[in-house]
Amino acid sequence: MAKKLVTFGEVMMRLSPPGYSKFSQATSFDLVYGGGEANVAISCGYLGMKASHVTRFPDNALGKAATQFLRMHWLSTDHVVYGDNMMGKYFLEKGAVHRSSEVIYEREGSAFSLIQPHMVDWEEVLTGADWFHFTGITPAISEGAAMCCLDAVKTANKMGITVSGDINSRKNMWKYGKTMQEVMPELTKHCDIVFSSNRGIYEMFGLGELGGGFQASAKELMDAFPRIAKVVGKTRTSISASHQQITGKMWNGQEYIKTETLDISHVIDRVGTGDAYASGLIYGLLHYEDDLHALNFATAACALKHTVPGDVNMVSLDNVISLMEGDTSGKIKR
Repeated sequence: MAKKLVTFGEVMMRLSPPGYSKFSQATSFDLVYGGGEANVAISCGYLGMKASHVTRFPDNALGKAATQFLRMHWLSTDHVVYGDNMMGKYFLEKGAVHRSSEVIYEREGSAFSLIQPHMVDWEEVLTGADWFHFTGITPAISEGAAMCCLDAVKTANKMGITVSGDINSRKNMWKYGKTMQEVMPELTKHCDIVFSSNRGIYEMFGLGELGGGFQASAKELMDAFPRIAKVVGKTRTSISASHQQITGKMWNGQEYIKTETLDISHVIDRVGTGDAYASGLIYGLLHYEDDLHALNFATAACALKHTVPGDVNMVSLDNVISLMEGDTSGKIKR
């Protein structure tokens, strides 16, 4: 039976000038939908898992269109909540070569930011699930979203469901009166798997050293939060906006594991690559017996997302396995 993933977070409209045009050149925008947790769920759906996303959309045609996008890409939307009128959105100007990408957010007052804990029955939502995933973006959006996320992780713990959190810091997002240092420790203590970096661990918890080693920071994080079984990160070398290198890494409490570096010599779209990495690791840990195999799968999935336009890694299981096993040729498959 297919493994089941449940995710929770905001889904936004992504509006981009066509191709690599700048905002000042745009006379139209390409529209897709995306959000960190939903990106993870859709990617796992494309890999053959069952996946469900919990969010709140405006009760209007835009909310229904976003729901249809999720359904079209393998997700169950049985637990989507509707209310209010505004859809969160962000504008992306895609960078190329030595010009960086630029993002402008419009999400304050969105339907999701107004979510409250009583709107979601987490025991019902999580019935039959193997894994629950959230990111540090969700509790940064509003106090209601943070409280709802805390209910979710507590319920998942009670039901014996694995919890992963991508808790890299988003310090500029915390605008509702609480800081990440006040909110994130309570969420993190309920996590079994954590995605982060030594910078994120330092900024969020004051652990490790800024600019220090990942392994040392991961050890301190696991000492502070004993439930955590694995801390996962990646090293990104940015040669240019169009040329990236990715290496996966993990501290599992016993050994420090690293993958070979994958070279991505022509980036199509960098957005969502971290979510592709998370989805690859979730799939890998649920389907492979050893951590290195799972980490190699995650790194291959991350590398492939750089070749896919949009927020979501819409690649197949065969695509990821082929790259993981060393086929970097890109030959046509007939």
